[in-house]
Amino acid sequence: MLFNSFSFLLLYLPAVLAGYFLLGRLGRLGGLGGRWPAAWLALASLFFYGFWDWRYLPLLLGSIICNFAAARAIGAAPGAGRKRRLVLAVAANLLLLAYYKYANFFIDSAQALGADWRDWNIVLPIGISFFTFTQIAFLVDCYHGQVREYRFIHYVLFVSYFPHLIAGPVLHHKEMMPQFADPALVRPQASHFAVGLSIFVIGLAKKILLADQLSPLVGPVFASGAQPALLEAWIGALAYTFQLYFDFSGYSDMAIGLSRLFGVKLPLNFNSPYQSADIGEFWRRWHMTLSRFLRDYLYIPLGGNRGGAKRRCRNLMLTMLLGGLWHGAGWTFVVWGGMHGVYLVLHQGWRRLAGARPANWRGGALTFLAVMLAWVVFRAPDLHTAGNILAALVGGNGVGLPHGLAGLAPVLAHLGLQPAFDGIRWIDFGALGVPTLAFAALLAFLAPNTQEIFFQYEPAIERIFHRVRWPAIAWQPGAVWSLGMTALFVYCLFSMNKVTEFLYFQF
Repeated sequence: MLFNSFSFLLLYLPAVLAGYFLLGRLGRLGGLGGRWPAAWLALASLFFYGFWDWRYLPLLLGSIICNFAAARAIGAAPGAGRKRRLVLAVAANLLLLAYYKYANFFIDSAQALGADWRDWNIVLPIGISFFTFTQIAFLVDCYHGQVREYRFIHYVLFVSYFPHLIAGPVLHHKEMMPQFADPALVRPQASHFAVGLSIFVIGLAKKILLADQLSPLVGPVFASGAQPALLEAWIGALAYTFQLYFDFSGYSDMAIGLSRLFGVKLPLNFNSPYQSADIGEFWRRWHMTLSRFLRDYLYIPLGGNRGGAKRRCRNLMLTMLLGGLWHGAGWTFVVWGGMHGVYLVLHQGWRRLAGARPANWRGGALTFLAVMLAWVVFRAPDLHTAGNILAALVGGNGVGLPHGLAGLAPVLAHLGLQPAFDGIRWIDFGALGVPTLAFAALLAFLAPNTQEIFFQYEPAIERIFHRVRWPAIAWQPGAVWSLGMTALFVYCLFSMNKVTEFLYFQF
């Protein structure tokens, strides 16, 4: 079940909301506080997960039960026994993740070397990376004595909470568990509904009206073995760059909006990363909770900035290579992570040589270009196709022009310029593809994001904005915004010709 489906919008979500607040009222009357609503939301989240493929529901439940028991055991163990139990629990989580996420990668590599394992085909369970990393962080914090609550039903909800289950954010217990235990949140509040629904609709529009509309420009360019021409390669690379941007930004907004309907705030996961002035800032704005996890539970334990410049560069490279592998099992993801590792190392070197300098548009343009080139490798089905596209970006496969300009051929012939255009491939980009791409670029580079627009109502846990650049568009409860969001929601519903998965659906 996806957020952008009729079954979710018209059946699942209304039923879950109604049950949550009804049980909240009954719980107050019976003196049970928020236990019933939390249990209902946990069961609804498990149903949400099982709706995709019920065969993997025992996997999620087994992971939750085993990790909860391991956390209790780690917290109760004395001295060296705590570390031993932590290592065993983390290793078990990583082995489970490795089996489902990387077994096919190793099988394919073995088959390339001559092995006959054609009957092996392991389906990646939805959200396994997110609920595994969430629980590893919980185990580590139990080891450090930072966990204060061990209520099982809240732990189940913490891990399986449906707004974050498909594509994050990676949750942290100290941010979420107190909210799930707060009895005040089970009372419906008009402000939560107004803010939550508005943010959700904006995210839905990003997904349906922008990301999905760019998809036709991406597929032909990134098809296995494709040989795109110059313009075709640039259009395809830019289209994927903004498709992924608005797909992930839309999901992040929808997750925050959905959670706000229940009175719960999620951590911020996306903050206009293409407006970054350098690559370090990009990673502080893109998939923010994953960056936080990699920093706190990988980069810092490796040594972080300690030990001099060489060790810092090594730690950056290792962190980004493993971050690339987290995104997918394939050499394209390893190379993508390596590219970003090199970017960050070069950025650190530049800062040491040039010192701190004020941000400018040149740094932002260079950062965007570097990120786009890395996205080409990330999206390509294999390294050979990625190489073809990167070569095409500098004219390696010739020039391609829009099909609409083919009508100029007689004029060119009359002027004696036709030979210069011989061999040019005429490409059909569709009527709205390129205009949608241009509009998406303007929004990504210049427009305020939802956190800025809704800054007065603190939509996420972090409050990073204290004013909006354009006060006229700051969200306010009222007729104008209400009518605008209603119209946008209705337009999205009529544009939902088919249900499309999020690009982070199976990471």
